[in-house]
Amino acid sequence: MKGLWNLIAGERAWTVGAFGTSCVVLVPIIAVAIIASSSSTEQWAHLTSSVLPGSLKTTLILMFGVAVLTIVIGVGTAWLTTMCQFPGRGVLDWALLLPLAIPTYIMAFSYIEVLDYSGPLQSTLRAAMGYQSAKDYWFPDIRTLPGAIYVMGFVLYPYVYLTTRASFLLQPNSILDVSRTLGASPYRFFASVALPLARPAIAVGAALALMECLNDIGAVTFFGVRTLTFSVYDMWLNRSNLGGAAQLSMAMLAMVFLLIWLERFARRKQRYDNRTTKQSKQQVFLLTGWRAGLAFLCCGLPVLLGFIVPALLLADRASRRLDSVMEPSFQNAIFNSLSLAIIAAVLTVIVAVTLVFSLRLKETPLLKLSVRIASIGYALPGTVLAVGILIPLASLDNFIDFQMERFFGISTGLLLLGSGAGLLYAYLVRFLAVAYGQVEGGFGKIPKSLDMASRTLGDASGGMLKRIHLPILKPVLLSALLLTFVDCMKELPATILLRPFNFDTLATTVFEAASREAFEDAALPALAIVIVGLLPVIYLARTSGVSLRANLSNKLTEPTVNRPT
Repeated sequence: MKGLWNLIAGERAWTVGAFGTSCVVLVPIIAVAIIASSSSTEQWAHLTSSVLPGSLKTTLILMFGVAVLTIVIGVGTAWLTTMCQFPGRGVLDWALLLPLAIPTYIMAFSYIEVLDYSGPLQSTLRAAMGYQSAKDYWFPDIRTLPGAIYVMGFVLYPYVYLTTRASFLLQPNSILDVSRTLGASPYRFFASVALPLARPAIAVGAALALMECLNDIGAVTFFGVRTLTFSVYDMWLNRSNLGGAAQLSMAMLAMVFLLIWLERFARRKQRYDNRTTKQSKQQVFLLTGWRAGLAFLCCGLPVLLGFIVPALLLADRASRRLDSVMEPSFQNAIFNSLSLAIIAAVLTVIVAVTLVFSLRLKETPLLKLSVRIASIGYALPGTVLAVGILIPLASLDNFIDFQMERFFGISTGLLLLGSGAGLLYAYLVRFLAVAYGQVEGGFGKIPKSLDMASRTLGDASGGMLKRIHLPILKPVLLSALLLTFVDCMKELPATILLRPFNFDTLATTVFEAASREAFEDAALPALAIVIVGLLPVIYLARTSGVSLRANLSNKLTEPTVNRPT
């Protein structure tokens, strides 16, 4: 009887932990809604008449352009590297992942340095042609909305590439054999068979890319593009109008939920039954001559423009400032970035294990809803999270300070916001879905017969997790830690808005230096972020077609296509 009670109590504790996690994720959203609703209607009328129309239009144009560019590049390169054989395909297959290592804000300031008036291209052009000023010739201006679309498209296309490539890899050879029997050409097979089957995966990849696009603050600031994210940032920091920032944040949340709905609508009823194990593991279209050259060019250009050009520029500029490695400011930024990212990654993985294990113990509709709520943080832009986290933590700080002053005569000040707890909270909420996708996939490979055997031997739920699951899940937990760590290192919007005073990370150092156009000062910390960002790219390349972002999206948006193992 005592053992049964321990078992029930253990399951109840895990369930309570899952409910508590969903409440933690919901707090910022609820806080934003309360702040927005408590602000004056006159202020909202002013925003809807002056700020919101222009910001919304710019945001929609940016997202449309990024969607088109990422889908064209991602689907095209996925098809060529998966279904075609040509010289260099093996290298390009993993090299197409490299832009994932470069955050959009680093890509943006790199191209500003390359294409600006004082950059190497225009300087070489003026020297070669004898031009004296910018009035003597025409050169495209990168600091525009098309420039932002270009930069984000070449950084974010790997999301579509990964999910679409996984879908193409899963399509069995029998489908191709049938289409050939019916006389379909390679183009007809791609357009009429392979592409419709891959549409759910394309929708998932595009949705993930657009969420990252909506979250960006660095690139749009450098290019002077006034998106909704930029307007929230400007309304909060430059105009000191938190109510207006909250109201704009609600508009952004509406766009996020609309985006998720559109993604699900795009793949409605898109299911296929794939019970054969004979899948397209070999390239079936052999390209030679000019076709092979064109395929190599189509796959090589995204790598060149999305990684090689900015990486070479960063390496060149960083080599001129190697003396700054020993500067206290740079070392402090490295320490702050590493410490925050490590702590946040460990906490996030622990919470992810709690969610997955509680659902494994007792899968109820209410618990599934709680887990779904806890996984929506990745869809929330960092600026929205920052607005929603600031007020609750500031109120808690004031309460703690009042009580300590009342009973002990000690003033604690901003105990939570001043210690970086707000940043850890934001990282946990935003990147929980990343760790959850990895951990859930690992648990799914453990047969439940092991759970039953453990319970038969008298193990409570905690003992079963410690003795059975965690040892098996070590590789999965390490990959979840790695992914979450890198995402925390690169996160910019929430870091800018929630960091304590005089607290800099590598991301904020890059942003501040690039904002004052001190590109050489930004190069070394930017290169450090890129080097760290290469870690998950190496992992992705080694897993031979397993998309970590696809695994994440499996939990975030429930895609209906099968995933490779």
